[in-house]
Amino acid sequence: MIPWLSRALAFPPLESALREPNGLLAAGGDLSPERLLLAYRQGIFPWYAPGEPILWWSPDPRMALLPSELHIPRSLNKTLRHKPYEIRFDTAFRRVMQACATAARPGQDGTWIVADIIDAYCRLHELGWAHSAECWMDGELVGGLYGVAIGKMFYGESMFAQRPDASKLAFAHLVRWLDEQGFGLIDCQMHTEHLSRFGAREIDRATFLRELTRLNQMPGSVGPWHYPSERKWED
Repeated sequence: MIPWLSRALAFPPLESALREPNGLLAAGGDLSPERLLLAYRQGIFPWYAPGEPILWWSPDPRMALLPSELHIPRSLNKTLRHKPYEIRFDTAFRRVMQACATAARPGQDGTWIVADIIDAYCRLHELGWAHSAECWMDGELVGGLYGVAIGKMFYGESMFAQRPDASKLAFAHLVRWLDEQGFGLIDCQMHTEHLSRFGAREIDRATFLRELTRLNQMPGSVGPWHYPSERKWED
């Protein structure tokens, strides 16, 4: 059995998370900005299917990427340097979330990005905590991702692509920009081969929490992010 959260803004100790399914910690509660920020500061995130209660997770090990260790696959490098596209931050946050919700994913039937999740993260975005990185081509939003930033820690949530490599282009530019801004870690949550190709790797929960705590306490910018529209990819 897992604990059912009350109205109090508190979570059970992470050591009580289940091993199977990996990281399931608690159920219930709400998706208020205060609870979501508290969760992220403790290495916890919500993930649940339509019709389920809110489920809270903290898996061990944790997939993470050091921005300074970003690896660009050779097949993507040429596209980054030559294909016409534009990267923007925070200009279409809700649209990015809606596109992530409808994106087809291998092995998944349906989406966990339900209407309540979209509304909750849009509130975080309005408050300056949640951000989107977007890939535009010919005036159309064709790919992107969103996540939450606290201090110098970025928590990635989901991405989508409607043209080949569009989400990868947004991701690569975002990671390099985060590195330039002094961000020390990107939370990728669960292992995927897609992210491992970019240099993400699994680390144990204790190490992840030590880094998370340190980076959360560093000064960060709360509010809209801006990416220079004229900026091009450089090797």
